[in-house]
Amino acid sequence: MTERNTVDTALPASAETKTLKVALLGAGNVGAQVARILLEDADALAARTGARLELTGIAVRNIDAPRDVELPRGLLTTDASALVRGADVVIELMGGLEPARSLILEAIEHGATVVTGNKALLAVDGPSLYEKADAAGVQLSYEAAVAGAIPILRPIRDSLAGDKITRVMGIVNGTTNFILDQMDTTGASFEDALAEATRLGYAEADPTADIEGHDAAAKGAILASLSFHTRFALEDVHCQGITQVTAADIAAAKDAGFVIKLLAIAEKLDLPARADSEEARAGGAGAASGVSVRVHPTLLPREHPLAAVHGAFNAVFIEAESAGQLMFYGQGAGGIPTASAVLGDVVSAARRLVLGGPGRTETTTGVLPVLGIENVTTQYYIGLDAADQPGVLAKISALFAENGVSIETMRQTVHRERDAHDGGAPGSAELRIVTHRASEAALAATVQAINGLDIINSVTSVLRVEGV
Repeated sequence: MTERNTVDTALPASAETKTLKVALLGAGNVGAQVARILLEDADALAARTGARLELTGIAVRNIDAPRDVELPRGLLTTDASALVRGADVVIELMGGLEPARSLILEAIEHGATVVTGNKALLAVDGPSLYEKADAAGVQLSYEAAVAGAIPILRPIRDSLAGDKITRVMGIVNGTTNFILDQMDTTGASFEDALAEATRLGYAEADPTADIEGHDAAAKGAILASLSFHTRFALEDVHCQGITQVTAADIAAAKDAGFVIKLLAIAEKLDLPARADSEEARAGGAGAASGVSVRVHPTLLPREHPLAAVHGAFNAVFIEAESAGQLMFYGQGAGGIPTASAVLGDVVSAARRLVLGGPGRTETTTGVLPVLGIENVTTQYYIGLDAADQPGVLAKISALFAENGVSIETMRQTVHRERDAHDGGAPGSAELRIVTHRASEAALAATVQAINGLDIINSVTSVLRVEGV
C-alpha cells in the first residue's frame, strides 16, 4: 500500500513572492473540495510550491445551486472562457466531453498548465490533447482521472520510467467492486447489491457507465497509454460489464477458491508471426508484439492481493521486468480523496512554473499495435446446464479437446427436481469447468460447439481466470 504525499521539500523562500493565478472549472463533489483546500491551506501550499496559488474564480453552471462546501460567492462565475484566458493553472473538474474539451484546448492555447480528472474525455480524445499540450510546451496532468486518491499515474510515468511494465491489472471502479463484494460476502443478488450501492451513494442514479464497464474502460485506456508509452483510446478497449454475473456464479467461484472482480487489464503480448510472414521467410524470430487492453469480470484466486480489495476501494497491480510485482491501494472515489490527487498535480505543476522548464505529460517512445481480445491467452471458467445422462461428460470433454482447450477441473452438481414434473425424465446437471490456458479464439470455438450439442440446455456463464 502506498500513501499520497504532496509535500516533498519546500522551495527557497526567495521564490515564494511569485503568484500563480488558478482557475477552477466545476464545483461539484470534487471541485468544491479542491476550492476549499486552495483557500484554507494557501500558506502551506505556497511553502510547498514557492508561489502563492491565487484562486481567481470558479466556473459553475448555476451560481445559486446548493453545494456541500460553502464557497465565496464572489469567486463563482458562469463565464468559464474568460476565467481560463487569465489563468496560469486551469483545473478542469466539470466532467463530460463538452465544454470541457474546448476549455482545455483554450487553456493550452493561452499557455496555461492544465490539471484534469476527466477520465471520459482523456479516454476519447486524450491523444489529441496530449499532442496539443506537447506542441505548446505546457503540462497536462491527470492523476485524479484514475483510481481517485491512489497515486498511480506518476509512479508509472516517473518511478518506473527506467523499467519495462509487462502487465497492469486494476480494480478501478468502486461501484462495481462494492456490488461484487456484497454478492460475495452476503450472498446478495446483483439487483440487491446494486440497490445497496445506490442507497449508500456509491452508485449514480443511472449506474450504466459503472456496471457496463465503461468507466473502467476509460481508466484502462489511460493506464495502458502510460504503461506502454503508446496512446490508446477508449475504442481500443474490449469492454464487458458485470450485469450478467449471477449469485450462482459468485457461489460457484467461492466454492472453487475464487472471487469475481471487474478488472481493467493491459498487457504486452508477443505473438508468433504467421508462417508466410516476411520475418519467417527471412529466418527471424517472427514474433509480433502488441498490447491488449480489456475490461471484464474476472475470477481471481482468493490468495491474490487484488482478491482482498473490499467495498468501494480500488487497487492497481503492476508487473514489471525489474521491479517485479507492485500494488497500489486506496480510496478510489469521493470528493476529499480525489481532491488530494488533484492538488498533488497542482503542486507539481506549480513547482515547474516556479523553477521553469517545459511541461511534461507522458512519454510516447513507440507505437505498439492494439491486439484484439482474440489474441489473449488465459484460463477460463465455463458454466453449463446439461442433461443428466450417461456420456455427457465424455462428449463435452471431446469437444474441448477437438478445439485445443484442455480442462483443468470439472465439477458436477445433479439437480433431480425435474423428475416429478417431466414424468420421470432425466434431471439436469450443473457443470463448472476451469480450463488450462487457452486462446480466446479457441475458447470461443469451443463454446460455440458446445452450444450445438442437444445434451446442453444452456451455457450459463463464461468468465476469464487470472492470477493463477
